[in-house]
Amino acid sequence: MPLSSAADAEPAPAKRGPPVPHGARDLTTGPIGWTLITYSLPVLGTNVLQSLNGSANAFWVSHSLGPEALAATSNANLVMFLLLGAGFGLSMAANILISQAAGAKDYDLVKRIVGTSAIFYLVLSTAIAVAGFFGTSTILDWVQAPPDVREPAIAYLQVVFLAIPAMYFINVLMMAQRGIGDSRTPFWFSVFAIGLDIGLNPVLILGLGPAPQMGIAGSSTAMLISQVAALIAMVAWLYFKRSILVLRPEERGLLKPDLSVVRTLVVKGVPMALQMFVLSGAALVMMGFVNHYGSDTAAAYGAASQIWAYVQMPAMAVGASVSSMAGQYVGAGKMDRLNRVALVGVGVAVGMTLITVASGYIFARPILSIFLPAGSEALDIAVHLNKPILWGFVLFSATFAMTGIVRATGAVTPPLIILAFSLWGVRAPFAWLLQPHIGADAIWWSFPAGSVVSLVLGGLYWRFGNWRNQRLLDTIPPGVAPDAGMGTPAVADEDPLPAATAPSARHRPAS
Repeated sequence: MPLSSAADAEPAPAKRGPPVPHGARDLTTGPIGWTLITYSLPVLGTNVLQSLNGSANAFWVSHSLGPEALAATSNANLVMFLLLGAGFGLSMAANILISQAAGAKDYDLVKRIVGTSAIFYLVLSTAIAVAGFFGTSTILDWVQAPPDVREPAIAYLQVVFLAIPAMYFINVLMMAQRGIGDSRTPFWFSVFAIGLDIGLNPVLILGLGPAPQMGIAGSSTAMLISQVAALIAMVAWLYFKRSILVLRPEERGLLKPDLSVVRTLVVKGVPMALQMFVLSGAALVMMGFVNHYGSDTAAAYGAASQIWAYVQMPAMAVGASVSSMAGQYVGAGKMDRLNRVALVGVGVAVGMTLITVASGYIFARPILSIFLPAGSEALDIAVHLNKPILWGFVLFSATFAMTGIVRATGAVTPPLIILAFSLWGVRAPFAWLLQPHIGADAIWWSFPAGSVVSLVLGGLYWRFGNWRNQRLLDTIPPGVAPDAGMGTPAVADEDPLPAATAPSARHRPAS
């Protein structure tokens, strides 16, 4: 099935509402397949760059300061990833709000969401930064950091907490830009931030040139500088381009928090943030199972997980892109197009993942040899465990695309429940119960088992769930639900006028 066809093309839009402002993109017009691919590629590029950045920083720390320093950053990064995961969930809520408002062409509401989000994230990130900076030692106690890495981990993590406000703000700005249809600008500023981070790491760790020799703190300081510089540059660029996302002096009143928007950010953002904790907790449980089989198996698992990180990136990029696109369709009242978006989104996600999975099978041993010595037992174990695990990511890609659309309507809790059940109700028990019978293979087969259950439950919720009737704000009616083969489409909170043209709907607080 071609990704772009006459049937795929959206009819010429009715002339209603204000024109799309500079820097924004209407994702509800044109061929769905082509729009999705061109929008997804910069998101995918950003994800790849972030992973490469982490690998490059780990290289400089380990080669310059030794394995103890690398262990210290690993413990500190566990904390950082949890914090960033929480911020990611909340910023995804802002992304959905903005994409729906942009789809409705209610750009006054877009600015109101931006103003409220700016104050909300300023308060939240500052509180986290202050509490984390002074509570770093206690936090490392919680993650049971080894005694010999505590001191360098504290030095590293305290600077990370200083960087949290900039990291939160730049993430929110990137999500907001994707919400209005612009995925390219976030990509180029990610290139700038990551390039600066990689370049500053050896300079600040080793004290090259006039720079001070900061040791492990140099790595986190490089991150702090790069994030602050990228944030300042991005804000300046958005003002220069007169983006709809920036507030002019005469619009400073929009910085007064809109409580309906704050409530939506929290109520819808917390379930998406909890997904990171569900994933992290499940990863720790699986690691405990793996460690039971010795250091060779643990090393093999760690090396294979490097491949998995890249294999699932296309699915995550497409899922995030589908969410922004679906949000605009919901805001525009074009709910009947969501089935088509889902079909194309799943097709693109599965197709791209099949390519990465096939590469993982074909080049497994050469790739794993980058992380493990040739001829080692750990390398053979890694090649073996990769075989049952990799194909499950194809199923994951389909699920992620579907749940991306579901979240775009505001139904964020059911995907969390499905994820939690597939990990804690299927994957972990499967591995635990079958290990006495098939050994470590029970761990490897638990991954696709969880993926199968997640896809089935996600498909059932897509077919029979009430996600089509969800709403985020009363300013953005959910429109008409698509026909899912169950008879006459249901109408939720019917409004005779599209959201973008119903003056009585604008800026009405959510009930």
